[in-house]
Parts: sequence; C-alpha cells; structure tokens
Amino acid sequence: MRKVLLGMLMTWLGWQAHAAGELNWMTDMAAAQKKAKDEKKLVLMDFTGSDWCGWCIKLNKEVFSTKEFADYAKDNLVMVEVDFPRKKQLSDTQKKANDALQAKYGAEGFPTIVVLNSEGKQVWKQVGYMQGGPKAWIAKLDEAKKK
Repeated sequence: MRKVLLGMLMTWLGWQAHAAGELNWMTDMAAAQKKAKDEKKLVLMDFTGSDWCGWCIKLNKEVFSTKEFADYAKDNLVMVEVDFPRKKQLSDTQKKANDALQAKYGAEGFPTIVVLNSEGKQVWKQVGYMQGGPKAWIAKLDEAKKK
C-alpha cells in the first residue's frame, strides 16, 4: 500500500512540476497575431537556437520554464518560437517563415526577444540574455503593455 501511495505521489509531483512551467509555443505568426488581437494580448517572439545556443537554453530554463512566468504568460502573452536549430529538423515552409521573421525584425543574435502589441506594433526588443529571472522579464513586459 505504501508503495502504491508513494508511486501516486511521485507521479502527481512530476505532473505538477511539468505543468508548472509549460507554455503554449506557436510557430505560425499569422495565427499568433490573430489570437493576440482576439484576446488582447502581447505577442512574444523568441528568436532562438533551441538546441545549440547556450544563452537561449539558459533563458528557457531560468525564465520561460518557471511557474511564475508561465502563469503570467497564460493571461498576457501569445508565445511564438522562431527557432534556428542545428540538430532538430524544421520543414522548409517553417524555415522560410522563420527566415522572413528574422529579416523583418532584425534578429541578428540569439536569443532575441521581440514583443508586439495586439495590433502588431513592436513595443519591446531584447537582444541577448537579460539577468533577473522571471521578475525582471515580467516587469519589462508590463512596461511594454503600456505602449
């Protein structure tokens, strides 16, 4: 009986830890912008090298994967991953779309975060990793919401 209860507890804790930091990342910018407009949210684009860029991986681990940021994002953001991986394969269509977004928003380094308001106007851009964890990022996003 103790083993069953312990197993159930461990499963529940694992699920909680996984769910706490889970974000809904989109890859279709047009759909993301429509969703942001309908829900009156910001669009956060993460230009990343998800499987090779150390600072990108650090940003994901220390900010995007936290419960605090995920809770904020749920109510305020539509998240778009614009990925430039080295190992993971993307479709040709996705590669072209990502290249077009990179050119349009001038993402020359990784990570680059571009934030748009619900109307599609750029309200903040962060090139590189920003110290301070989720609190610092949330503060900057709250400032961007006012623009």
